[in-house]
Amino acid sequence: MALKKKTLASVTQALAAHHHLKYKICVSGAAETGHCSPGAIQKAEEVGREIAKRGLVLVTGATVGIPYWAAKGAKEAGGMVIGLSPAASKLAHIKTYHLPVDYHDVIVYTGFEYSGRNLLLTRSSDAVVTICGRIGTLNEFTIVYEDKKPNGVLEGTGGVADLIRDLVDKSHRGVGSTVFSKDPADLIDKLVACIESEERKHGIKGRAL
Repeated sequence: MALKKKTLASVTQALAAHHHLKYKICVSGAAETGHCSPGAIQKAEEVGREIAKRGLVLVTGATVGIPYWAAKGAKEAGGMVIGLSPAASKLAHIKTYHLPVDYHDVIVYTGFEYSGRNLLLTRSSDAVVTICGRIGTLNEFTIVYEDKKPNGVLEGTGGVADLIRDLVDKSHRGVGSTVFSKDPADLIDKLVACIESEERKHGIKGRAL
């Protein structure tokens, strides 16, 4: 009986240790960064580092530009990075789409091109960070907005990121779960607080992948 109790306690402890899973934070941003504000690339790297420092998982579109630099920052800080590619295979990812494979631990080849990839990318994340950006980034922002997920905007980075506050205001539907900041660390803290608040509201305990 004592042995059974000891075994049961060991199993319970093991389950508890594996229950504390990590939030996934997606970084959405411009693949072409020529129009971004000076310092936007460095801020993207800093966002990646802040995600990694908190033990969170970075999710990207497995692309160049802002998401790539965020992945670099996360990996250099010892974090985990998952990419969702628009391509159907590694060969197509590299040869057809001309996208990188470095600074990622896992790349999922969706085969859904960019628009389908964007939906999977945002739906598989607990929150999304917008840095600079163009139309594709705006598409990802609006998906997250409609899904009522935490949406973080790093202002001062140019492009879509510096238009969103005004767009949301003029859309007359409120900010929803959107938070704004010019500081990467502050923005990630706000997003984590939003995720935790939503989970408490719905009675969810622990972190969910």
